[in-house]
Amino acid sequence: MKSLMLLSVSLSLARASSLQERDCSHDNCLRAVIQSGSEFCSAYTATPTITSLPTWATACTSPSTTSQILSACSCLPTPTSTPRIPTIWLAGDSTEAPGGGHNGTEGWGQYLQYSFPPSVAFVNNSAYAGRSARSFTREGRFEAIAEKVKPGDWVVIEFGHNDGGSPYPAADDNGRADCPGAGNQTCPTVYANVSEIVLTYPTYLKDASEMYLSLGAKVILSSPTPDNPWETGNYSYTPDRFTYYSWLSVTELGGPSAGVYFVPHGQYAAQAMKNLGPEIVDANYPMDHTHTAPYLADVVAQSFVLGLKCGTSGLGGLVSNATARLEGSVLGTCILANGTLPI
Repeated sequence: MKSLMLLSVSLSLARASSLQERDCSHDNCLRAVIQSGSEFCSAYTATPTITSLPTWATACTSPSTTSQILSACSCLPTPTSTPRIPTIWLAGDSTEAPGGGHNGTEGWGQYLQYSFPPSVAFVNNSAYAGRSARSFTREGRFEAIAEKVKPGDWVVIEFGHNDGGSPYPAADDNGRADCPGAGNQTCPTVYANVSEIVLTYPTYLKDASEMYLSLGAKVILSSPTPDNPWETGNYSYTPDRFTYYSWLSVTELGGPSAGVYFVPHGQYAAQAMKNLGPEIVDANYPMDHTHTAPYLADVVAQSFVLGLKCGTSGLGGLVSNATARLEGSVLGTCILANGTLPI
């Protein structure tokens, strides 16, 4: 009991000391502000005026009304701001999207939320089935994310399954194929009776990334998930050109120092599928060799998380599991950086 009394006295002395340092004597003006003027102070301190004052301000008269109100307002406790919880935005195709490719499949993005406590980060899965980097751009889906992105957010971009082929001949253009190449090549065409300048895969990724970076977000360019690596009966996986394009785009954007990171998701997912073996993997590609059943989609999500933890992005630091808890007989271990590129 004695200790509690001493603590109470100490706190009272601390408050009194703080008020004295700020000249916060409890005169009639300060009492009036505390009782009635806390909301008024935020506006008044920005543009002090002696006109249109509330009635309680008559208690503030010495040495001048304005100076005494400002002094009283400065003695109000400053509200403690709560750090904003970032959102992780996902942009991709059916391998990532809600509902996957349908018919009992699911996108890996639906399981990412389980690696991030809601007190640390939210996941918004904006991936959409059947889309490529080109069609995601044309339909305004990258911009729709940009309209909601806030500083401190993360955007994960992963395409590649629908980006192959060529927009030529125009009669065979499916609206998804990017212009071939790794640079600034363009392919003028007409799709759905509308003229369109088709860009390369890296250009679409870089344009979207620069838009998000300008809004204060950070970006992760992720390589596409693998098709069933056991499809032929023997394990086989080789990173495709879209993996290289993703890495190249990160490099050309300035890499980690610019807030852009590369995750070799395809390699990590393939590593997990190799460890699972043909029987389990084949059973979890129920529709075709691209779209995964929920169990395997969850494994693919975990493999992305392991890729995060093995990398250098700050997003990896928000993951609830430590790297050692992710590594194991299914997901495998961290892949050496020089082993993640198809070159």
